[in-house]
Amino acid sequence: MRIAHPARSLISFILDFSSPPLAKPLSFHSLTPKTTERPRRRVFQFSMEKTENVSTTATEDADANYGFNRSEMYKSNLAGTVGPYDRHVFLCFKNPDAWLPHVEEDDLPKLVSTALKTRKDDITVKTKVTICEGGEGTEFENGDVLIFPDMIKYKDLKASDVDGFVDDVLVSGKPWASGVQEVLTGTHVFVCAHGSRDKRCGVCGPVLIEKLKEGIESRGLKDKVFVSACSHVGGHKYAGNLIIYSPNSEGKTMGHWYGYVTPEDVPEILDQHIEKGIVIERIWRGQMGLSAEEGERIGEQKLRKGKDKTKSNKHEENSAEAAKDNVASCCQGANGVSCCRDGSSETIKEKKLVENIEGHGKCGLDKLSRWIGSLEQSDVLAAVAVVGAVATIAVACSFYKRSG
Repeated sequence: MRIAHPARSLISFILDFSSPPLAKPLSFHSLTPKTTERPRRRVFQFSMEKTENVSTTATEDADANYGFNRSEMYKSNLAGTVGPYDRHVFLCFKNPDAWLPHVEEDDLPKLVSTALKTRKDDITVKTKVTICEGGEGTEFENGDVLIFPDMIKYKDLKASDVDGFVDDVLVSGKPWASGVQEVLTGTHVFVCAHGSRDKRCGVCGPVLIEKLKEGIESRGLKDKVFVSACSHVGGHKYAGNLIIYSPNSEGKTMGHWYGYVTPEDVPEILDQHIEKGIVIERIWRGQMGLSAEEGERIGEQKLRKGKDKTKSNKHEENSAEAAKDNVASCCQGANGVSCCRDGSSETIKEKKLVENIEGHGKCGLDKLSRWIGSLEQSDVLAAVAVVGAVATIAVACSFYKRSG
């Protein structure tokens, strides 16, 4: 009796299967022709290839429909697509994989949302509330509350504390009586990765987060720049969406929004915006403290300024190129003589004039007159400095004629 070996791996099965047939059949089982087994191996290989092809096609389709290559990218004007607000509160709660499509309907976020709606008429500062990731492997813990532009963090908000927190901090503008206020430092980047709300954010967000973390690590900014996934911020069609809270040159915390962000934009965001405070206009959506109309107007001004700057740069480049041509053509004269934009070009013209006069030889005054008549006004004016020399030559020629 043959005993099956359940511990055999798939690899060992394939190896046994591909071994050459025995020279002599030893049992009824070995009488099975080899040709009956080979098609199954081919079918197995084909199935693997087909699965891989299907997987690749699905990935490409997802990228075309929801990723950075979707057709809607860059079709809309981004400036002015951020609604007005003056304070942004982030509640740290679980992670994007656990978020409901409307995460504000879940547990602690629901309590905060309800309390805000109840006290909305008492809150004088226009406040936006967003969920961000919290817990193991993230920058913050569940229940942490972050407030911008105040750069404040409160830890461990519980269900029983919500009403008191809203009343103290968001309504009265005072420190939370039941919590310890901590100061946030550095730059904080929030990337929308709310995939259950919109698949575009679910596809683009995690890729951007990973790319940002890699860039932060390679630049040695790990203790200065912090990245977190956040819930829906508005404008799914602009994915990837991210918000950057960081101090400007005067120390004031600014909140800038970017849309249509791709992995290729990440180095520029880190090097230009975060390191130097330079706003990247082509993907800028708006900022905290501006109305949508103000954001749109500023965006238009930035675009016009960019175009004017481009024209100005083009003009400067052309001027520089022209100056370069001049240097190549006339600034290499003998004895270090230069003729570019320093008045000494007239000296060169005078020299040429004298050479032409001398080249006509004796009695060349008629030709000289015709040549002078063909000169441009600038050349004639340049000749004034040598009129004495011309007069001398003319007198000499006249004397030669009379003596001849």
